Amino acid sequence: MAEEKHHHHLFHHHKEEQPVEAVAYSETTYGSDGIGDCDAATETVVVAEEPAHDYEKERKHHKHLEQLGELGAVASGAYALHEKHQAKKDPENAHKHKIEEEIAAAAAVGAGGFAFHEHHEKKDAKKEEEKAEGKHHHLF
Repeated sequence: MAEEKHHHHLFHHHKEEQPVEAVAYSETTYGSDGIGDCDAATETVVVAEEPAHDYEKERKHHKHLEQLGELGAVASGAYALHEKHQAKKDPENAHKHKIEEEIAAAAAVGAGGFAFHEHHEKKDAKKEEEKAEGKHHHLF
């Protein structure tokens, strides 16, 4: 019971593994004719190299997150406008609606900031790809 790991946290952050240059596997087998003499030896060697960084996949990932941020900003903004309308329409609960409007407006600003951040991450990924491919432009 003491050896079991209990995870009590919502998010588990694992340390990133160090990249491996190449992985090699070697196996040697020997055949026999049944009398005890070794007839043949075969050796299998497998070498796997680490795949190159996929810049296109990274750009698409940041584009997707940027679009999600934009969608969140639009949805939160629409909800804030809805609550503003409800505050005018329902004066009895106007205070509640105004608070919800403020919260939705803050969420819209946060989502817009996230979209802006992801836009710049996407641009950085594109620059890294161009630099890796040797398409880096020098102005001077």
